[in-house]
Amino acid sequence: MTTDSSLAAPTSSTRPDSTRLLGAAAALFTVILWAAGLVATRFGVTGSLTLWDVVFLRLLLPAVILLPVLLRHPPRAEGRKGWPLLLAVLVAGAGLPFMLVGSGGMVFAPAAHAGALMPGSMPLFAALLAVLLLGERFTSSRRLGIALMLMGAMAVGGWQVLHDAGDTWRGDLMFVAAGAMWACYTIAMKKSGLGVWQAAGVVYVVSCLAYTPVYLLALESRLLVAPLFEVGVQLAQSVGSGLLSMAAYGFAVRRLGAASAAAFGALTPALTALLAIPLLGEWPELVTWAGIAAVSLGVALANGAFVRYAPPNR
Repeated sequence: MTTDSSLAAPTSSTRPDSTRLLGAAAALFTVILWAAGLVATRFGVTGSLTLWDVVFLRLLLPAVILLPVLLRHPPRAEGRKGWPLLLAVLVAGAGLPFMLVGSGGMVFAPAAHAGALMPGSMPLFAALLAVLLLGERFTSSRRLGIALMLMGAMAVGGWQVLHDAGDTWRGDLMFVAAGAMWACYTIAMKKSGLGVWQAAGVVYVVSCLAYTPVYLLALESRLLVAPLFEVGVQLAQSVGSGLLSMAAYGFAVRRLGAASAAAFGALTPALTALLAIPLLGEWPELVTWAGIAAVSLGVALANGAFVRYAPPNR
């Protein structure tokens, strides 16, 4: 859900205000879709549908929409080493395993925890993997951002462990694991050289083909007896947070630069918590709000939100 600040371009001084306003609007729309997707997933797994139904509905429409794209533009190895492993990491990091872990966490923990821990742990693990695998270095701003994300994650998740809040800690651990999986997807995406829609096609189509037979033959389903509204919410969020957010984020990156667009991801934890109050009736505790604030600031710092770019020399 975030991207690497090293991809940033010095756009703030060279692009017209109207272009940047459109980019900012697209970035804000993206994080609203992300937050709404987390709330919708929590709504799904705590309602009439089973976890297995929610995962199936999240995969179905994007797979159908992206199948023609994948057939027309299939991924090609082009001499890359470890190509099958790379594709497997893409699917595991953003496809079926990621959805099972992230959505499964919603069974145990509220949406506000998902909003803080998943976006907070994604750039943390992505930064660590970038150092280990790509040889990147931390800036001082990024180091401070990572420290704040760690503090925020401990405030949100560690508090639950200390105060014995039932099985909430299980969901928190699953959110962190999902963040780590998405970080692996981010690194694999960078190394694969695939386009955004190519990668999405691989993730959704392969995941749907692998999951559908198991879902139909072996897993508990309440899809046929669940209210149509609940089914519709899951189908809508599968396209909204899955596909529309990709398009909106890509537009934002082109207008703002990667770092500025990614910095908007810092709004995701707070937006998720705020949406969960009226839609789910989940009120975060004070310590959770503190953790959300720390994670949000950490994500912003890690993605270069406060870095000013000088205009290029003429």
